[in-house]
Amino acid sequence: MSGKLETRILKDLPPSAILPIYQSAGWWKEDYGLEFLSQIVRESFSFAATFDGEKLVGIGRALSDACSDAYIQDVAVLPEYRGKGVGSQIIKALIEDLQKHGVDWIALVGEPGTEAFYEKLGFKAMDGYIPMRYTAADRPEK
Repeated sequence: MSGKLETRILKDLPPSAILPIYQSAGWWKEDYGLEFLSQIVRESFSFAATFDGEKLVGIGRALSDACSDAYIQDVAVLPEYRGKGVGSQIIKALIEDLQKHGVDWIALVGEPGTEAFYEKLGFKAMDGYIPMRYTAADRPEK
């Protein structure tokens, strides 16, 4: 780390800056195209970016109806910056921005093994609920 880490809420960010983070998280598919990365910044309700000087080192975003519910997703940090508080800064910035807009129900689906990280930030497993993903489009027609 070269200096103080700064997290900001943004609506625009060069896709070339985001690409290394998506690649390091294993989320990048070549057929996405760079416009995809611009669109997720513009179209997210809230997009947080953490910088070390001019270098983008972490991102996260929230999807919301802008009045009550939100889901945090795509939180990723460059490997060499993990364990240094970047992820926490991103989550806190997203929560603050959501609450500033009156959104009071905030959820996320974390990867296995991230429970302790999110619990320290105020999240807890929702008893009686299971996260699910629509996959019918991934299956061939019968």
